[in-house]
Amino acid sequence: MTESWVNSAERIGADLHLELSGPGGRRAALTRALREAVRSGRLAPGTRLPPYRSLAADLGVARNTVADAYAELVAEGWLTARQGSGTRVAMGLPSTPSGQSGRRKPPRQAVRTPVKTPPRAHGPRHDLRQGAPDASSFPRTAWSASYRRALQAAPSEAFGPGDPAERRELREALTEYLARARGVRTEPDRIVVCSGFAHALRLLFGEGTGGVLRGPLGVEAYGLDFHRGLLATAGVRTVPLPLDEHGARVEVLGRERAVLLTPAHQFPTGGPLHPERRAAVIDWARARGAVVLEDDYDGEFRYDRRPVGALQGLDPERVIYIGSVSKSLSPALRLGWMVLPERYVGPVLAAKGEREAWASVPDQLALADFVVSGSYDRHVRRMRQRYRGRRDRLVAAFAAHAPHIEVTGIAAGLHAVLRLPPGTERSTVKAATWQGVGLDGLAAFRHPQSPTTAGEGLVVGYAAAAEHTYEAALEALCGVLPPE
Repeated sequence: MTESWVNSAERIGADLHLELSGPGGRRAALTRALREAVRSGRLAPGTRLPPYRSLAADLGVARNTVADAYAELVAEGWLTARQGSGTRVAMGLPSTPSGQSGRRKPPRQAVRTPVKTPPRAHGPRHDLRQGAPDASSFPRTAWSASYRRALQAAPSEAFGPGDPAERRELREALTEYLARARGVRTEPDRIVVCSGFAHALRLLFGEGTGGVLRGPLGVEAYGLDFHRGLLATAGVRTVPLPLDEHGARVEVLGRERAVLLTPAHQFPTGGPLHPERRAAVIDWARARGAVVLEDDYDGEFRYDRRPVGALQGLDPERVIYIGSVSKSLSPALRLGWMVLPERYVGPVLAAKGEREAWASVPDQLALADFVVSGSYDRHVRRMRQRYRGRRDRLVAAFAAHAPHIEVTGIAAGLHAVLRLPPGTERSTVKAATWQGVGLDGLAAFRHPQSPTTAGEGLVVGYAAAAEHTYEAALEALCGVLPPE
């Protein structure tokens, strides 16, 4: 197995997305990346940077490399360092987020993925279905503390008629977090809060011809049938894009008006979109006057590779970035967000004001506090470690009991794909069902008009099963796999 990028249980700190490139070695590249993050406004004045050891481990560089880069930027006045307070972005620096002039204020100290089928009252004995996090790991104590603080600090107007963009406290918190952790370039007025990815699609495409966007829409040849059904109901024609080991083949895009991608980790086959294809799809959108919809699927849960920054960072005016807390916290919260190009903000707000219910204000305020206080970072890092352990146990089980089965798509996310011999997927899914093992075959995610297939396999989720039943679930699954 390759060297793990995932944070160790010992390390603490916040996630910080940086791209290290260019001449001069690792220290020079890190210094440039940090300086540019401050200059562009991705790191707001007063932002606390990760400790040396934490950032060094995340980036795969020596601790002294980080220490030297920090020291150089402190000497230049970009950062400040004080014992007991850590290293922070200096106050009073000019910044230009999203290509805009002016300075961004630091966040106020205040304070999706739907499953393919509706939840069942009586699920399988062993739940290895994709699409759900570990429900038992919801951070009840930390969330309760954020909820109390948020309610105590909330102004009275928060409980009256609101803004369809939703609470500014949350949009400011998301601006800072997404810039720091995912490389997103935005500002609070470009963010619209919604109730998840499906809600975002409904707002963007509406019904019939009444949406903000129109089809035809390019989509990956494999994805959630639920989303394709939602788009079909809205009268949107979807055009499947073939997939290979480098992700969606965006070079086949033609006259589509938009394309929907999962560039951080293709669902369900796994793997990031190749850098050349990331650049190519942005070039296509610019040339066609089109837009890219970025589903940041599993962007926060990566294990054996360094993080892939958001595609949105390449061109904020050509990408609609969509995220939610459905996997990182819980699908029960029903909180998501769209980061929009300027030209779409007004139309999306108009669509939301006319058609959709707004999100719970107390939940929004609590999430804002959860993010600003650092509790969200700590929770994500803790769950990243836990899910990586679950994944490793799955890989070890198949190496020991079914070494002829290839396990793929495991560098990130909450599921793996087990590659099966031709002609065995359907019977294996049926046998698993008989044994009380809930999972999906790869064919369930294939676009019906896709001219090519990704082979046969099983999509196995390793997050949702109860800890005390996980080993039994893996044993039951190994027992129904086709022989060598």
